[in-house]
Amino acid sequence: MRLRRKAGIKEKLQQYTGLLYFEPECIKTKWAEIFANNKPIHVELGTGKGAFLTAMATKNPRINYVGLERVPEVMWHAVRKTQEADLKDENIRFLLGDAEKLVDYFASGEIERLYLNFSDPWPKNRHEKRRLTYPEMLRIYKKVLKDNAEIHFKTDNRSFFEYSLHAFVNEGFSLRRITYDLHAGVERENAMTEYETRFVSLGQPIFRCEALIRS
Repeated sequence: MRLRRKAGIKEKLQQYTGLLYFEPECIKTKWAEIFANNKPIHVELGTGKGAFLTAMATKNPRINYVGLERVPEVMWHAVRKTQEADLKDENIRFLLGDAEKLVDYFASGEIERLYLNFSDPWPKNRHEKRRLTYPEMLRIYKKVLKDNAEIHFKTDNRSFFEYSLHAFVNEGFSLRRITYDLHAGVERENAMTEYETRFVSLGQPIFRCEALIRS
């Protein structure tokens, strides 16, 4: 579902300066300074309305979380949700930017974990290059992920999931915890996205895996 464009949205987002960065290229290599610590960095690509990342940051104060989103109207919901959560440890930040420019935002080996949650599957073959698990995108991720880093991937689209499994393996990742129905088992994810909550309520299976860089 597309969100309507909000008049003056970028001006409204300016009130979140310090939480949200509009020119993330300017803060590359400065993450320790921004968070005032050297804790591990976990990044969600396409953070949506922020439910997942805010919940994770609340539960895991020893991790620094960064949400990347390219749509200002969506980012508006995410930063507001985080502000309402009143995170005392301030271990969350947001970037308004694009996933394909990740190397412009983070230095080599700076990210310990990436989250790809319910990314657009772009089902038509002619749109394959837009998928966040397209081989070229996986190569970009490798440039910013540290040794033994992980990518946690969730989707409701089986075809996209199976495409991504093959893409991970072909690009040298090893796979673990592959499931075709995440919420049918005992082990569950720490937090759910807005999409996931809705899908689970409808009885729709969630596909999930973890991809690890082979050291």
